[in-house]
Amino acid sequence: MHKTVTKLADGRELVYYDAEPTARDAVDRRPLEPAASVSEVRVDPFSGDAVTIAAHRQSRTYHPPADECPLCPSREGRLSEIPAADYQVAVFENRFPSLADSSAEHVAPWADGPYALTPGTGRCEVVCFTSDHAASFADLDEPRARLVLDAWTDRTAELYARPGVRQVYCFENRGAEIGVTLGHPHGQVYAFPFTTPRTALALERAAAHLAATGRNLYDDVLAAERATTGKPDSRVVLAGEHWTAFVPFAARWPYEVHLYPNRRVADLTGLDGAARDEFPRIYLDLLRRFDRLFPGPAPYIAAWHQAPRPASAELALHLELFTLRRTADKLKYLAGTESGMGAFMNDVRPEAAARTLREL
Repeated sequence: MHKTVTKLADGRELVYYDAEPTARDAVDRRPLEPAASVSEVRVDPFSGDAVTIAAHRQSRTYHPPADECPLCPSREGRLSEIPAADYQVAVFENRFPSLADSSAEHVAPWADGPYALTPGTGRCEVVCFTSDHAASFADLDEPRARLVLDAWTDRTAELYARPGVRQVYCFENRGAEIGVTLGHPHGQVYAFPFTTPRTALALERAAAHLAATGRNLYDDVLAAERATTGKPDSRVVLAGEHWTAFVPFAARWPYEVHLYPNRRVADLTGLDGAARDEFPRIYLDLLRRFDRLFPGPAPYIAAWHQAPRPASAELALHLELFTLRRTADKLKYLAGTESGMGAFMNDVRPEAAARTLREL
């Protein structure tokens, strides 16, 4: 992997990732003002969850026409966030971030009775998987998917080294049904100044399991799923030498798959060479199965769960992939029970979902 770091016109960082050394000297010629964002992190007094307030994001770019896509390479007459005429993988600071270190200059920590507020520091990055606007991650070949994995790993290492970062989250939203506002194939990386609520709860459950059994919860879940491989009611979708993909026992979404490395690590930086080499084949196979679920491309979220800092040996790196679609013409809405009570209701039996994905 070859990495080139440069700056955009407003001072935001742009990083190119190439499989081979490549000259990246294109200059951003847009007349942009210096970037500055202000956000707050407020704590819910009942759940303890951190909620980020970022009012400036109301004006972010929203469904531009394809010929005005800000993630396509720049060309004469249309300058984008990527000054180069072409690229392999590109990562840049979001122009409309939910979290930014500049928030510390404008927001002072504050507490009053049951309420507490801190600056929304951190970093939000956009990861462009390819310069091809019409492609998707599933269209990538294995070397390009490996380059994206290397970029995710590099961003994880670099962002965890920044002061105040508690958790690094790499993810992809695909499809208008998910809420994607830019159609170009891309994902994001968030560097949070707090441990996210989902991770905090998972750590509590893992600690309770360790206290009760003396074993790691993630190891036990993976072992239980792998033990069913080949059985009629198995939830395993794909099993490689270094990765296992399975539908979770208590799946919340109609089609949901968790992808675990067979050797437990805390985050992407802990993967060894063999796991990195196998990942593109397994992950691309999984995405292509999702795209065969319905007549059109499946809208999905792909979310890397990584251990927060200070590092916890109990939380294992894994990827959670799910679609909001339950049939070709029906979405799984987060309605009254899910949104109001956090109590998920799933219309598809996990074992049936796994069988469908295996057969595609």
